[in-house]
Amino acid sequence: MKNKTKGSYWMVKQEPETYSWSDFLNDGRTDWTGVRNYQARNNLREMKTGDRVLFYHSGKEKAVVGLAEVAKAAYADPTAADGEWVAVDLKPLKALKNPVPLAAIRYDKRLSQLPLIRQSQLSVMSLTKDEFDIIVTTGDGKTRKKPAAWK
Repeated sequence: MKNKTKGSYWMVKQEPETYSWSDFLNDGRTDWTGVRNYQARNNLREMKTGDRVLFYHSGKEKAVVGLAEVAKAAYADPTAADGEWVAVDLKPLKALKNPVPLAAIRYDKRLSQLPLIRQSQLSVMSLTKDEFDIIVTTGDGKTRKKPAAWK
């Protein structure tokens, strides 16, 4: 039976012009602050140290580009005027061999329920283990080719 549990796997979105995967790698760790959407905030609150995170470049690029890990669970966002908002610390693990573009994600029927497609403005989202694994496998270039008879 496939694991459909949500909560240990996440995706965060960031415009590369503001903070790119390269910036993240150079920094070695970052605080994920400034989130001001209630659903995204609730997702940040659910993140636990060690959870896996996909790093998605929004804007023009629109692709998952790397794999990160939650280094520190939710704490009060120091950029917020009140205690209602939270931040987490993330650390990069590895770049995907091949960025996984939004078009490929939309095309894959196994990812049709992904919040990235259904709630495109959401900046922090929960994924199932299956969704996470599909994207990582695709990004590592391990997707199986369809037999010629299937085309």
